[in-house]
Amino acid sequence: MQLPSGTINDSYEKDMAIIRTRWQWVMFIGFVVLIFVFPAFPFVSNYLLRIINNIVIAMILVLGLNILMGYAGQVSLGQGAFMAVGAYTVALLGHKLGVPFWLSLPAAGLSAGIVGVIFGAPSLRVKGVYLALATIAAQFIILWIVRHVHAFGGVSGVPNPPAAIGTFTINSQLSNYYLIIVVAIIMTFAAKNIARSKIGRAFVAIRDNDLAAEVMGISLFRYKLLAFFIGCFFAGIAGGLWANLIGHVQDEQFPLINSIWYTGMIMVGGQGYTLGAIIGTFLLLGVQEIVVLYGPSLSHIPGVGGSGYAGFSQFLMALIIVLFIIFEPRGLAHRWQIFKSSYRLHPFSY
Repeated sequence: MQLPSGTINDSYEKDMAIIRTRWQWVMFIGFVVLIFVFPAFPFVSNYLLRIINNIVIAMILVLGLNILMGYAGQVSLGQGAFMAVGAYTVALLGHKLGVPFWLSLPAAGLSAGIVGVIFGAPSLRVKGVYLALATIAAQFIILWIVRHVHAFGGVSGVPNPPAAIGTFTINSQLSNYYLIIVVAIIMTFAAKNIARSKIGRAFVAIRDNDLAAEVMGISLFRYKLLAFFIGCFFAGIAGGLWANLIGHVQDEQFPLINSIWYTGMIMVGGQGYTLGAIIGTFLLLGVQEIVVLYGPSLSHIPGVGGSGYAGFSQFLMALIIVLFIIFEPRGLAHRWQIFKSSYRLHPFSY
């Protein structure tokens, strides 16, 4: 990777640092401050906070999917179901056992990770489209269980008591915003460091050529299942945050189409880039929310009809994914890396 001018790695700690220069530290601190003071701006409404909360929760899930698909090369189309596992874990532990949210949230990640390992076991024998079909099975099996087993509340779902810090209850969009943002920052740094660790390098080796990786001594059994555990752990954390935000968990909140869109977010943002997972999530879900907000104006177009905008958001999201697959298959994050390198080399681009 091309480093900023004047930046020299003379130690292992500097080589592994995420934030390298003083200017990068200034931008990072400024960005964090902006995030935390953002709700104080006069144009920020409860509706906008709800949109941001939903997008950031999805971003956490996509960060895990990026580790699974972008780094380890394992296809998964059941990420929405693993999110459901985390959501139901938090709701059941809080509603039936009275477990505090701060304990049930890690439990949500662990339960989703364990279930992910079970459904990721076929990755030891199959890959590609066959593995995708195996993970789709998780979507139908898990949601069938929570819908028909009485302990999971059936079609009526499970109510979730809100998280609390002492006497302060986190039950509004604003309080959930700060909770979600803090967890998102932690999970983003975790995803970035996993990708740069020994585990992440093993994932990349398996993605590039699993036979060569096995010859080099990398255990496919261990690392493929570990990739599913980590990816689904992130989904479980996202599900736990979702349960606290919504306050009532039902199986209809986790349809198959969501799992497909999560995969599309990886493609648009860029597989194998932590930044790509963030950009792809904000872009596609941002487009969806804009269409929902301004879509009714399409009903005034002759020939469209009063409900012509109903499926326009999905049409537009699908079109964006197709265009990126054709014209920018490595995603926006890759384009950003090219821009940074060309800027740092200017005017000596040769």
